[in-house]
Amino acid sequence: MTRTSAPADAPAPGGWEELVTAALLGTERRTPPGCPPGREAPRALLDAAAAETVRRRAGLRPGRAAPLPEPVGDDPRPPLPAAATRRLAMLLADRPGTGGGGRRGTAPDLMELLPQWLATANARGFSAPPEQLPALLDAARGRTDLRPSALTLAGPRALWLARLNPDWRFALRAAPGGGTTLPRPEDTEKIRQLWQEGLFAERVALLSAIRTREPAAARELLTTTWATERAEDRLMFLDSLRTRLAADDESFLEQALTDRSRNVRATAAELLSALPGSALAARMAVRAGACVAVDHTGDTPTLSVEAPHECDPGMESDGVVPKPPAGRGERSWWLAQLVEAAPLGTWPGRLGGRTPQEIVALPVADDWQGELHAAWYRAAVRQRDAEWARALLGAPAAPEAGGPGAVSLAERAKLLGTLGAAERADWVAGFIAAHGLSEAFQLLGVCAVPWTAPLGRAVVDALNIARDAGSYPWSFSGVMGLAERCLDPSEASRLDGLLAVPDETENASPGAGGYWAEAFQRLVTTLRLRAAMQEELGVVRPPDASGDRQPGGPERSGNLEAGPLEAGPLGTAASAHPRGPTTP
Repeated sequence: MTRTSAPADAPAPGGWEELVTAALLGTERRTPPGCPPGREAPRALLDAAAAETVRRRAGLRPGRAAPLPEPVGDDPRPPLPAAATRRLAMLLADRPGTGGGGRRGTAPDLMELLPQWLATANARGFSAPPEQLPALLDAARGRTDLRPSALTLAGPRALWLARLNPDWRFALRAAPGGGTTLPRPEDTEKIRQLWQEGLFAERVALLSAIRTREPAAARELLTTTWATERAEDRLMFLDSLRTRLAADDESFLEQALTDRSRNVRATAAELLSALPGSALAARMAVRAGACVAVDHTGDTPTLSVEAPHECDPGMESDGVVPKPPAGRGERSWWLAQLVEAAPLGTWPGRLGGRTPQEIVALPVADDWQGELHAAWYRAAVRQRDAEWARALLGAPAAPEAGGPGAVSLAERAKLLGTLGAAERADWVAGFIAAHGLSEAFQLLGVCAVPWTAPLGRAVVDALNIARDAGSYPWSFSGVMGLAERCLDPSEASRLDGLLAVPDETENASPGAGGYWAEAFQRLVTTLRLRAAMQEELGVVRPPDASGDRQPGGPERSGNLEAGPLEAGPLGTAASAHPRGPTTP
């Protein structure tokens, strides 16, 4: 006689549920089915549960086979050289240390070198080894600053893997269109459909891509749905116009000045003020010019300031925020907004034909200098005006350059960003030579990597002076961390004289000499490691004084190292990663 089994996806009728109930209530209160009561009931319950489990597993029906994923497309980029592949595995295997205390030892911090390695590998056009993609995606998952460069190196395989593993879904969000393929420029119907029906991330990616390629077409696309967009979406879409902002955008931005959202109006006003030829910039120039004039009644010409007495409707419609933040006076708040939005090119004509340097050098009456200069600082950053930036920064060795003042170091760092990389580095080098390192951390963060030779020497000399003075070594750990990532690797041979433990002076911190020796040893070791990493990626140093090309350094002519890191180290590991250097 053949026994008919129960369905494979269910237990025997009531059997499994009865066993579970008896286990939950206890065999003293509920006797398991088919088991005699008494002391042997618990053992009988377990035996019955084991038998039922085997029966359920043995009779399990096979599930429907899921369709295989589509194969990933080919990556045309060349693979990494073997030595660079091994180096990447070493960098990805490194994990942050858990030890306490301020001493880091002499070993390089490999995870802090990973952003630079990725930037150089991407500049060389390599693709990541497939077997290292999981570790690379795991590293990018834990560090948002790594994601753009890690996904670039991983290529299309990263998106393919992200669709299979929920832990890597960030790759889909970071990719244009959320991992989808954007329509071709000539496919206007698909562009229209995606813009009207796509997800928000897809629409932002589409608008940004078109804006980069055809600014006018992106603006026209935005106008088709502008009136029906949510306020927060309008703000994000409007922000995309910063790319290739031009006079042709003025008409649309003027319409946005009447938007019902205050944030949208403020952004539109900011963009219009970045166009010196716009009508809003001209209106702001008239208003600001009425507030600042040259007073010739004294012994020397002086700038007199008469801040606005009210924020009239016209000012408010042009983006002036009427209510100041807590602790700020209304008149100074309104003045700052007017001066910041006025074109800097109008001031020489309004102030007696003086140059920016001469205008900045004029004394300002009634303690308005800090407010006025701070507004000019922000205007120079917004308008990317290098001439005004030089005038406002002044000589790096000047006493006022070291602050404090109305302009913070963060604002001065932004002002430095308007200058070319070489001029920026020279100014910071002069600042360090005159004022030391205590205020230089944020300024170093905007310098291109690798540091120029004068800047590198200024940093090392200042560190050496601090060591000889017996300063607290951990006060400079942030700058030392930057030096490890930003000094030119060719400087390593010049630092050998700093590796010995110095004699501690009477006023030195206990143990400071040993710390400094460790720190300089780690610096030298890291620089030589960076040189080896560059050589493994095929980067060739420019000719030295003898005309020979040297391996292991940055190829400046090809901009392979400096290019990807032009924004400075704070844009990679130091700002986004929580283990970045500590500000001194």
